[in-house]
Amino acid sequence: MLVGFHGYAEDAETQMERLRAIPESGGWICVSIQALNRFYQTRTGKVVANWMTRQDREAAIADNIEYVSACIAEIEVTWSISPGLVFAGFSQGVAMAFRAAAYSAPAVAGVIAVGGDVPPELTASSLGRIPEALIVRGKDDHLYSAEQFAKDAERLRKCGVKVATFESSSGHEWSSDVSAAVSDFLRFV
Repeated sequence: MLVGFHGYAEDAETQMERLRAIPESGGWICVSIQALNRFYQTRTGKVVANWMTRQDREAAIADNIEYVSACIAEIEVTWSISPGLVFAGFSQGVAMAFRAAAYSAPAVAGVIAVGGDVPPELTASSLGRIPEALIVRGKDDHLYSAEQFAKDAERLRKCGVKVATFESSSGHEWSSDVSAAVSDFLRFV
């Protein structure tokens, strides 16, 4: 199962479109989870969401982890899931992908992180539960710096995670070359 987490001011449908654009995703059960904190996008009036704010951060993290676990448990009732759960996040959803992987009950096969950093509160032992990770940034990404990208790769490696990195030619986006890199990662997970 490939479980996606959207970025700030996005929705689950946006992340599902990204997952479906991955060439290798056809052999996976794709799931996109909508963040709990919904709001109206000022420009369009569309309902979008974010994973959390700084206020009551620890409580929000716990709520999100419980929510994601419940979503996965519900899916497992309906679908026969083979071992190998991969979490894929974009931007703000990257932190949620790492948190879900670090605290997930089913066996985690990997994390795909596009345009966002590893959350600071995760311990080495919780990150060490993740066998593999693909971390991605756009060369022109003003929100996820090259310095943070390098620090995240090193931090994950020190925790025993097998890390693949990819730097796309784009900015802060999930582009077609990102989908191709993700497809290669999924082929070998």
